[in-house]
Amino acid sequence: MNKIVLKAQDLDGYLTESDKNHIATMDSLFRQVMLSFSILSTTKSTAERHREEQNLIELYNEMGRMMQDICKEEKGIHVYSFLTPQESHPEASRLIAKLRDVRTGGQEFVYYIQRAYEMLFKLAFAGTQVSSKNYLIVKTPVTVPVQNYAVHKIPNIDDKIENTVMCVMLRGALLPSMIMSKEIQEYSSHGYVTPFALFKIKRDDSKHENDMEYILDLEKSYFDLEKLNDKDLIFADPMNATGGSLVTVVKYLLDQGVKPRSVQFFNVISALKGALRVVRALENCKVYTLWMDPVLNEAAYILPGLGDAGDRINGKDGEDHPRNIMQLIADYGSNIANLYRSQLREIEDTVLG
Repeated sequence: MNKIVLKAQDLDGYLTESDKNHIATMDSLFRQVMLSFSILSTTKSTAERHREEQNLIELYNEMGRMMQDICKEEKGIHVYSFLTPQESHPEASRLIAKLRDVRTGGQEFVYYIQRAYEMLFKLAFAGTQVSSKNYLIVKTPVTVPVQNYAVHKIPNIDDKIENTVMCVMLRGALLPSMIMSKEIQEYSSHGYVTPFALFKIKRDDSKHENDMEYILDLEKSYFDLEKLNDKDLIFADPMNATGGSLVTVVKYLLDQGVKPRSVQFFNVISALKGALRVVRALENCKVYTLWMDPVLNEAAYILPGLGDAGDRINGKDGEDHPRNIMQLIADYGSNIANLYRSQLREIEDTVLG
């Protein structure tokens, strides 16, 4: 069998009754939010606009407090804006606002995605308490009166990062995975470059959120099961809407006898439901997300979301000629190719080797 299918009903079976009640409450609150959306998009009254803007702020604050309380009880979910000091929150909030904005073009969108994953890496690895330091000694361009060198201390996190494999759920996850791998390389005292495993998975967008199917195409995937055993598997996908793609891939690997040391999922935005499904379905899995959004619509898109992150990073494919992974890399251009050359070599070896 060359295709593995997971259904939405299977995912919902992992949710607890408490999870379902939280999700239902959030759906109810967001229906009130959408009433405010309707008024704000049509009103010509300044007073009415001001009143609805205040109502919208109060509703979002209420949803935010509720999601924070839910995540406090779930140790596998780590939300940047819930865990970092208050002074760090404006940076995350402004970054997410830029990514959401319809006026943010392709190159600027990629810039903010890069910043987002640098922040997520620090949340998961570089910001943790470590007992020792590594020293970087670098040669500078200054040679008078002698060649100059600089010494810099970084946290010693080799044991956390030098067992990792980047697992790419193709398309929108390709560049974020390269960014995460680059961060690992830069923080490793040995310049460790992660291996890559590439999975071709998509969801059936002809279906609704409640009957969605997730399809893993093994013929168009590139990975070695033996190289995933006892590894820390890292998945970087900008948007975690339903959690279905991740659960499908990891469940397949487990069924094949792979026993990862850990599974870590890095998202710029995660829906509450998607985060809960992931940590309920997968043992020893942690979700790291910069921002949490409250609900999904009937088509399983995050609300308020930011649109199709893959299309905004990669540009849209023609319907008749979807690009393969090597074409996507070529379209990134020389700036990305030069910045992530070590990662690209690993990906090329995985696909072509």
